[in-house]
Amino acid sequence: MPSTTLAGKLHNGLVLARRATVLAKHLAARIPPNARVLDVGCGDGIIASRIQQTRSDVSIEGIDVLVRPNPRIPVKYFDGSTIPYPDASFDAAMFVDVLHHAADPFLLLREAVRVARTILIKDHLREGFMSNVTLRFMDWFGNAHHGVALPYNYWSRDQWNAAVGALRVTLCEMNSSLGLYPAPASWLFERKLHFLAKLDHLDDPRRPRPCP
Repeated sequence: MPSTTLAGKLHNGLVLARRATVLAKHLAARIPPNARVLDVGCGDGIIASRIQQTRSDVSIEGIDVLVRPNPRIPVKYFDGSTIPYPDASFDAAMFVDVLHHAADPFLLLREAVRVARTILIKDHLREGFMSNVTLRFMDWFGNAHHGVALPYNYWSRDQWNAAVGALRVTLCEMNSSLGLYPAPASWLFERKLHFLAKLDHLDDPRRPRPCP
């Protein structure tokens, strides 16, 4: 592999801008109107800031275990496990390639369900030929230069389905055709390895469901 410094320069030049634009578009289309949103593991806030460019009705604040200099949205430190807000503080919470970095993804998901009505997740599916190797390379390439923890904790579809069932949320949508990469890179790095899911509370009468 190239050095982390070289990988960072290549990632910023070849991947970062398109990824932020594409994901911001997908997420903006799924955030409820006039929502207060928590971006868990927000990084520098670039995706959140791009969402706000097209969704002026939405306010977004972030939490992260590594608070970077000059983030583009307000960011608080958190310990990676406990979200430092009371129950039902937000209309939506979003995880953008964050849960596979967590020591306990289920615990962090449960915390999000506690504080928010709607949960938006961009993450990976560990399925198919060479999926784990491909995901590990992408993860290292995009994150090693930031000093981000890399446990490579990718879940299979069965694991995601089990988590959704255990959390008593409903899966409103799961999209695995995101268009993150142009061809021919998409042939190697897309391959249904990425997904965007929208979850909502299953049976809390205080939190009306936006799912059809």
